[in-house]
Amino acid sequence: MPILVYILIFSFIGSVVSLIGGLALLIKEKLALSVSHLIASFAAGALLGAAFLDLLPEASMEGGKSGDIFLWALGGMLAFFLLERFVRWFHHHHEHLEVSKPTVSLIMVGDTIHNFIDGVAIAATFLVSVPLGMVTTFAVAAHEIPQEIGDFGILLHRGLSRKRVLIFNFVSAAAAILGAVITYFLGGLIVDVLPALLALTAGFFIYIAASDLIPEIHEEKRKGFAFLESLLLTGGVVAIWVSTAFLSG
Repeated sequence: MPILVYILIFSFIGSVVSLIGGLALLIKEKLALSVSHLIASFAAGALLGAAFLDLLPEASMEGGKSGDIFLWALGGMLAFFLLERFVRWFHHHHEHLEVSKPTVSLIMVGDTIHNFIDGVAIAATFLVSVPLGMVTTFAVAAHEIPQEIGDFGILLHRGLSRKRVLIFNFVSAAAAILGAVITYFLGGLIVDVLPALLALTAGFFIYIAASDLIPEIHEEKRKGFAFLESLLLTGGVVAIWVSTAFLSG
């Protein structure tokens, strides 16, 4: 099967699967909110596993020098940090609201950019190998599910109708496919920088796990959840390790 077909199928899967969490919120609000924390724990492990067990080793095998790879991974973390700081600063100075209560426009822009980057990551890894692309898609979908639950909840709380929330999120999810297609057609131009792109993606994944998901896990105070969350985080790492070994074999 042509690589473009793989990219289209899996970027679609990655974007559509991410909407499952939000759709669950519309159908079973209490159930979705109760499991989103657990999904976030698994997603954190999946992102860390994809970064350290798949993306960085693959970047090294693609010819990137070790020093350069870690520099690009650090660059990815800093880039995501600066993007997040800018979004929060813009929101604080132009909306005059609490940073913890983002506006509808902020959610829309941030989610669309995030999905576009996810599409770039999926396509870039498929350009290296189909198994790597599949593992990356799995990690992307895992971390997007709890995020979409949060985004759906905020938009509904801001007064948007369920229909408008669904339309926005489907349009936003399509940005992943756009990012994937653009990356594919630029493939000939980015072959030489694929190790850097893989390391950047690893940096993105590490930042999302360490900055967004793990602190959220630590905030959970319900009795008995600490062990389960730790187990799920570890399970996310193991799932990536197993899938990487299986697909590579």
